[in-house]
Amino acid sequence: MSDKERFRIYIASFLILTKDKKILLQRRTNTGYEDGNYSLVSGHMEGGETAVQSIIREAKEEIGITLKPNDLQVVHVLHRLSSDREYINVFLKTDRWEGEIINAEPEKCDDLRWFLPDELPENMIRGVRFALENIAKGTFYSELGW
Repeated sequence: MSDKERFRIYIASFLILTKDKKILLQRRTNTGYEDGNYSLVSGHMEGGETAVQSIIREAKEEIGITLKPNDLQVVHVLHRLSSDREYINVFLKTDRWEGEIINAEPEKCDDLRWFLPDELPENMIRGVRFALENIAKGTFYSELGW
């Protein structure tokens, strides 16, 4: 098997940012993927970075805050199959950050809001809702789309 034929998996990190028992969600817009639906602060890992480094970068880019590695805890791993790709999604949780939360990417996010875990919006990305439900049950690993 040549390098061009080798299997490729995509890896993304997701931030479960909590305050007063609520979770911060953002509604996607103008991205071409799941626009109009809520998700967590998230993004694909770039080469040469860990899941922790990835979510620290994404949090700064998307909501303008600074996270510290020791404040982040991996709470769930989702192995997800979509119609065209296979993903490993790593969910990291914290209630500690520095800076003021802002919508730093208004061209990609048209709403940034706190939700209670049992009052999540109907229009959520399926995999994110699935992961949050599993986290609430104490499940560390799950699979979706198989």
